[in-house]
Amino acid sequence: MKPYSILAVILFLFLAVAAVKGTPDIINVTSSQDAAALVYVSGYDVNPAVFYPYETGTVTVHVTNSASAPVEISQPELTDPNVLVINNDSFTAMTTMGAGSTVDYTFLVTVHPPDGTYFPLFSVSPKLFGVSEIHSTLQLKEDSKDVEAGIATKPDVFAISRTDMVNISIVNPRDGDISELLIVPHGQNVNVSPSEYFAGTLAAHSAVQVPFAITPDRNGQVEFEISFRNGDNKHSTSTLLPVITGTDKTAAAPVVNDIAVTAQGNTYYLTGDVTNAGITDAEAMVLTVIAPAHSLEPFPEYAIGTLASDDFSSFSLSFTASDPSSVPIRITWKDADGNSFSTITRIDLRGLTGGTGSTGSGPAASQGAAAGASGTSLSRGGGNFPGGGGPPGGGSIFGFGGSRGGGLSSFYPVIGGALILAGAIGIWVRRKKILKKLRKQ
Repeated sequence: MKPYSILAVILFLFLAVAAVKGTPDIINVTSSQDAAALVYVSGYDVNPAVFYPYETGTVTVHVTNSASAPVEISQPELTDPNVLVINNDSFTAMTTMGAGSTVDYTFLVTVHPPDGTYFPLFSVSPKLFGVSEIHSTLQLKEDSKDVEAGIATKPDVFAISRTDMVNISIVNPRDGDISELLIVPHGQNVNVSPSEYFAGTLAAHSAVQVPFAITPDRNGQVEFEISFRNGDNKHSTSTLLPVITGTDKTAAAPVVNDIAVTAQGNTYYLTGDVTNAGITDAEAMVLTVIAPAHSLEPFPEYAIGTLASDDFSSFSLSFTASDPSSVPIRITWKDADGNSFSTITRIDLRGLTGGTGSTGSGPAASQGAAAGASGTSLSRGGGNFPGGGGPPGGGSIFGFGGSRGGGLSSFYPVIGGALILAGAIGIWVRRKKILKKLRKQ
């Protein structure tokens, strides 16, 4: 057999099967009574699958005539004490069903409480004397359980201008699916992203979590409005997120210590260490003095850059101060999201200096509270401190008394100790030769 003949046979069989599936088997009859006896309920559809109490929906009943002769039917009814049919007046006309045809009756219904499964009875009457009505029992469900919404995850504390993620949980405990699920946030003193989220269909007995980015300007709240459809009926619920701002427990926490100062009149040259005692890194960190003190060259500002958690860096500042009892040092930095922060540490110089040209060292006097601010990241200034050679506290090669003022000078004690140790080892190794030479002399 040729290939195109085989394809033709396959196509014919396919069309034949499709025709058989699309239409009922038609049975030849000889009387109207026999034809009426072959009318039956071939199926039904319920929308929504599960009703809320007093919710309106549709029940569509499919009635099929499998006889070879037409049949007239009328008076379709759907009866149940808890199912109210709204459109009974729509079925007053007689319907003639052709051989092998199907007629659909759509009832607009409201299901009344209590919750449960109901079995309304459908009936339709053939227009023939002595022929029984056609009956079929249907099934409808009612469930008063509502969709639940809540806050699944959120930070312990919201920080001003910092973005945190919040997950909204939506649970469908019902026996039927819901569709067109939409979440829309409404923020007060809060920026929320995205502005809405379409989740689509949520299956029965399932849940979904939707993330939102929260950035507060100050204390506020966000109401998440959740809308969905059960069948053609729209429903909604909501959940509220209070946004209370406070101190971030994981934020960077700069601490100033190990201060050393050189004074010339009311001009001061200060070195010290700044340590990040927080949990997260501080980016673009800059230190400077602020009023009533006035910064000056060579170190009006000092740029640290990134200071990792539990790490420290040395810094140097030069400034004038008419009141040495309280000199404010402002530290600015940014977090990983680019949000700016600042804190102010006040230094009492009176215990750190002994007069013109003298030096002293000690801890920082007080630490200010962190707050949002904008800082400028600058490179280190040029110039030298009075006395030459760099900032105070560097010391000579054996200067163990200086502070960690930065630069190579902070390694001089280590270098000196290493040289002494190397010399001692060399003498010990060559001790015999050295002793022989000394005896010859």
